Amino acid sequence: MSVFLGAMIMVVLAEMGDKTQLLAMAMATRFPARSVLWGVLWATILNHALAVALGTFLGTSLNFGLIKLIAAISFIFFGLWTIRGDTLEGEEKRKLVISPVITVAIAFFFAEMGDKTQLATVALAARYENPLATLMGTTTGMLIADALGIYVGVIAGKRIPERLVKWISALIFIGFGLVGLYSALSAK
Repeated sequence: MSVFLGAMIMVVLAEMGDKTQLLAMAMATRFPARSVLWGVLWATILNHALAVALGTFLGTSLNFGLIKLIAAISFIFFGLWTIRGDTLEGEEKRKLVISPVITVAIAFFFAEMGDKTQLATVALAARYENPLATLMGTTTGMLIADALGIYVGVIAGKRIPERLVKWISALIFIGFGLVGLYSALSAK
């Protein structure tokens, strides 16, 4: 139980204000909160299961430089895509090809790659040698922190003009992407 609680608390604290929490917040302005939370859950389980497996079998010696670089570029791309925006023309006739849950899960999975919470999960798995408790704790921690972000996104989506939310979200993602790009390139 102490591994579960320790992992949960560490991830909640690491996720506060993190780019993936901001991603959950931004997604909640576009999709139903329940869909966003389900997407976050599935992405976190898969992402953290990989991190736990790596931490358990390989320790903390992995170099995540390339993953951080790809994640940074994808955030810049996501920010630019947000600025471009989507049009609603013909939306009532068009069927959604990918569900909001899958859309959120894919975006969240890649955003979490090389993130501090994923790296913390690798380290926790290597330290505690209790994969199941580590996975359950880190996943619960992500859901707690991102549920707060989703709640804020739902409130922001109702009270703040859509154009302002779009620009703020875009600038946050581009900012995180640029910082991540700088970090990834300066580490080489």
